[in-house]
Amino acid sequence: MVGNEFFGNFDLASAAIWLFWVFFALLIYYLQTENMREGYPLEQDDGTIAPNQGPFPVPKDKTFILPHNRGEVTVPSGQRGDRASLALAQTSKSGGSPFVPIGDPMVEGVGPASWAPRRDVPELDAHGHPKIRPMKALPEFKVLAGRDPRGKVVVAGDGEVIGRIVDMWVDVPEQLVRYLTVDLNPEGTGKTRLIPINFCKIKVDRVTVRSIYGKHFDGVPQHSWTDQVTLLEEEKIMAYYGGGTLYADPARLEPQL
Repeated sequence: MVGNEFFGNFDLASAAIWLFWVFFALLIYYLQTENMREGYPLEQDDGTIAPNQGPFPVPKDKTFILPHNRGEVTVPSGQRGDRASLALAQTSKSGGSPFVPIGDPMVEGVGPASWAPRRDVPELDAHGHPKIRPMKALPEFKVLAGRDPRGKVVVAGDGEVIGRIVDMWVDVPEQLVRYLTVDLNPEGTGKTRLIPINFCKIKVDRVTVRSIYGKHFDGVPQHSWTDQVTLLEEEKIMAYYGGGTLYADPARLEPQL
């Protein structure tokens, strides 16, 4: 009968648009909460949990199974994942006041020299093999472009000759040089350190490192294995050289014109 149809007075267009808006709102909520799995819960300057975590709640813990039998990781775990004690002092009690380093900032790893507690395992490629390896362990790799730095002396930011390049570390799947190995003893006693390739300049007769001085190379964080470097070791090495761009010389702390 005419007039008894269910959709006779039902606005399908209006229902469709309202369903779309409901779906869109739920999608925004889902994406925003999933985006809060890193960096949350928020903290204040002194490390305490911030009372205002934002308009969206922190999501429930979610466990991810890592590839290559590397266990599991749960985020957000609700635990302090970052370094809990830092050699920093706040210049004022007012909120937003800057922090200044206490002691040697390059040794303590704060400011530009700060590092994050990444996992102490090497980064792996898609096949489960360490990505970054020394060329001495890769006989199939050759230098086909640019200058080969091996055998060249290393000159620090203060002009001191601190050693000689003896090897190169390659990102195997990317086929890029990531680090250079410098022997700090001219007799080749094996006292070596890694230099990130982006902190050095390879010249015709030398390799220059501007960020740190000769006296700082003994303090460069060391890697434990001769044929691989872990994520945590990479973090500390890069942070040390990065911090040197500011802290290696007190004059660098002054305004630059």
